[in-house]
Amino acid sequence: MTDKEIKPILGADEQFCSSCGEVIKKRAEICTKCGVRQSSAETGNSEKSFVTTLLLCFLLGSFGAHRFYTGKIGTGILMLLTLGCLGIWTIIDLIVIVVGKFKDSNGLPIKS
Repeated sequence: MTDKEIKPILGADEQFCSSCGEVIKKRAEICTKCGVRQSSAETGNSEKSFVTTLLLCFLLGSFGAHRFYTGKIGTGILMLLTLGCLGIWTIIDLIVIVVGKFKDSNGLPIKS
């Protein structure tokens, strides 16, 4: 078996180029090695549910539940410790979610 036949282990945010097989980021639109545009690039919306995120923010926002759900663990812990900056951060997040600008930990928008 040659080195070309051995495929490296992919990280959670990596994929293989559809043309040359080089390891690239999942969100890459163009392969850095061969320059071919990737049709499977993650340019869409998050897999997380808009309704779930909205309800978690509305009901448990001061505890950062919506941030834990979307993978933003660090800011979720901060919200938990500060009770959502006494509700101000929660209200801001609620507005951002409603207008469709809230993003998950991968930077993908959470939309309905």
